[in-house]
Amino acid sequence: MDRRELRPFIIPVIFAVAISVSGCAHRQIRNAQNPPPKAAVADSTAAVVSPDLNEASLHIIAEVTAVHFDYDSAHLGPEARATLVQNADWLKSHADVRVQAAGHCDGRGTVEYNLALGQRRAQTVKDYYKALGVAEGRMTTISYGKEKPLCQESNEDCWQKNRRVESLVAFPETVSQQTKGAISR
Repeated sequence: MDRRELRPFIIPVIFAVAISVSGCAHRQIRNAQNPPPKAAVADSTAAVVSPDLNEASLHIIAEVTAVHFDYDSAHLGPEARATLVQNADWLKSHADVRVQAAGHCDGRGTVEYNLALGQRRAQTVKDYYKALGVAEGRMTTISYGKEKPLCQESNEDCWQKNRRVESLVAFPETVSQQTKGAISR
């Protein structure tokens, strides 16, 4: 076979090999920097869940507020740390309440990547609460990734609202419904 006859096949083969190699390298780098969450997820659209708190028992309350994160980050900035100090003070003064750190991401990126990032964010908040004196046995984490956005628009203001960890509280069974209603949003 003449070289001229092979020319139409060489470029597509080189292109396919280059894409394959670069994709594998990118995946290896991303996986090394962002390991998957500890809890395995069978269905990639499902949230990473700690099994001992159910969604029906969790509440958003005004005294415990959400913290926000920069793009592609699980790092707590100064404002987030200050908010978590206030949240931890309330949690420590209500020792019978359990808390679940629920990690969320904006709509960019894959489902799997955002579940892992949401889990890292939730774990960062849990670790900070622990460092502030909230008992570890009272806390769980969950990642919703990009599945529960607060805002649907495609702009930075909206994405910033979605990059958050909400600290959801679960009251003990001894707390009356009236007390829950008085402090729930």
